[in-house]
Amino acid sequence: MTTPPLAEKPSRRAAPVGARLAASLIPSSRFGGAMPWVIALLTALVVIAAAGGLALGNLAANARADLSGAVTVQVIEADPAAREAGAERAARILTAEPLVRSVRVVPRAELVDLLEPWLGSGAQSGEVPIPALIDVELVREADAAEIAALTAALEGEVPGARVDAQSDWLRPVYDALAALQWLALALIALVAFATAAAVWLAARSAFANHRDTVEIVHLLGGTDRQVTRIFQRAMIRDAAFGALLGALLGTVAVFVLGRQFAGLDSGMVAGGALGIGDWGAIAAIPVLAVALAALTGRITIAFALRKML
Repeated sequence: MTTPPLAEKPSRRAAPVGARLAASLIPSSRFGGAMPWVIALLTALVVIAAAGGLALGNLAANARADLSGAVTVQVIEADPAAREAGAERAARILTAEPLVRSVRVVPRAELVDLLEPWLGSGAQSGEVPIPALIDVELVREADAAEIAALTAALEGEVPGARVDAQSDWLRPVYDALAALQWLALALIALVAFATAAAVWLAARSAFANHRDTVEIVHLLGGTDRQVTRIFQRAMIRDAAFGALLGALLGTVAVFVLGRQFAGLDSGMVAGGALGIGDWGAIAAIPVLAVALAALTGRITIAFALRKML
């Protein structure tokens, strides 16, 4: 008994018939579904989260670079004359240390300006004893033993002198910045999962709506690879539209937030500015979103076609 013609293995000659039915398989309105807009929203969130994480990384790196080789010396003394003399004596001792690159005694007027927002008129009246402050720049980052050696060198000559490594009292800030970076990374991973889920649902819905047409294409000689490509092309177009729109919206939001933070006129905030490499990483986000959508759509349609057999 011979096999019916429609059950024969699809031939190359019959394959173009399946291609001509692409218009029936692809939704009539390219941007009419919800998937492009969902991808646009999720891509915008990823751009904002990635920009925030990169800015926090730059901020932490610049702060470490600026403060890793610096210490602060306080001379705590109630008598103003003894305090000033102690500061000068401490500066001379520190200048002689091989680990020290430069020493600067902070002028009292500068300390008053720094403390006035918190102390008010008491900062200028002299009623509140303000310790003398010395900024010390080291030739390299000092460990705990070297900081202790500097403290020991001052203890005998300058009573009330205290050495503080600036990187030590900023360590909680570094830990907080690192936690925020991990939070941004977790948000990006969750959004990527949500994007894949949205594409998976859209692909399953599109395949279910055109299941009968797919069966006809198979009968006319179309292959699973052709059917998968038809759906995949439609998803890539929708995903590209959504990803580009989302990247644009996210970039605008990043610029607006950047201008707001720039208005703070803080040197520490300025250290978090995005560089060329950071913007290159952000520009890769819509490309990765399209690639994720294409891969998810291809896998989804492939599994759906396998269940048809």
